[in-house]
Amino acid sequence: MDIIRQYKNVKYVWLIVFLLLALSSCARAPGRKTLPPTVRPQMQPQVTPEIFPPGMRSTIVHVVAPGETVWRISKMYDVSIEHIVKENRLKNSSMLEKGQRLNISQAAPVRPVVTLYPSKKWKYIIIHHSATDSGSALGFDKSHQARGFNRGLGYDFVIANGTADKLDGQIEVSPRWIKQEDGAHCKAGNMNCRAIGICLVGNFSQERVSAKQMDSLIYLVNRLSKYYNIPKNNILGHGQVKGANTECPGTKFPWAEFKNKL
Repeated sequence: MDIIRQYKNVKYVWLIVFLLLALSSCARAPGRKTLPPTVRPQMQPQVTPEIFPPGMRSTIVHVVAPGETVWRISKMYDVSIEHIVKENRLKNSSMLEKGQRLNISQAAPVRPVVTLYPSKKWKYIIIHHSATDSGSALGFDKSHQARGFNRGLGYDFVIANGTADKLDGQIEVSPRWIKQEDGAHCKAGNMNCRAIGICLVGNFSQERVSAKQMDSLIYLVNRLSKYYNIPKNNILGHGQVKGANTECPGTKFPWAEFKNKL
């Protein structure tokens, strides 16, 4: 009986040793590698390099355009959100009014804040002129609403000519672009649904595009066409769209100069 008991005891000891070894080997065994989650395109706004030459900081008055937020304005002038909120005693920084005037001290020279959204809908870029001597996104928003555009400003971008409180060459971004909505700038060819509309302030059947406007236009078109894989053949003037009966963006628009720099 003693021999049997000793045998059983030895048997249990070896069983325990086997289990301990098995568990320790499991702990050391390499597990399956956890693959990183699929990286999706980020829809975060990207601040573009400054188009305007760097200069001294100054105190400016900014007139709020359609779709602008305190965040966007802070990026435009390289100041903090808190700085704008405190200086203007804003109770609700998420509720700016179109046309509201904001004092901004220590503002850097203005720079555009262009957002690039992952999308397959944009196949063309259409160039327009406002056919007016002056204007801005705010002014065109009002006039487009008066014409029955229930979402206001019909363009995606406006490039100013130094009037209406905007700098020559300043790029304004419209709410339609920020929300990735269809435009209201070119019915012909169904372009409102598949073309990015850029309007330069001025009448280019009577005057020439300013050098700063052209620099901004080339910069913006190059950036958009590269991101959305839009070929040069699909970068058109409004009047070049089949079915569009207009001379927009004007008979003096410098197509050769523009196309050579793309």
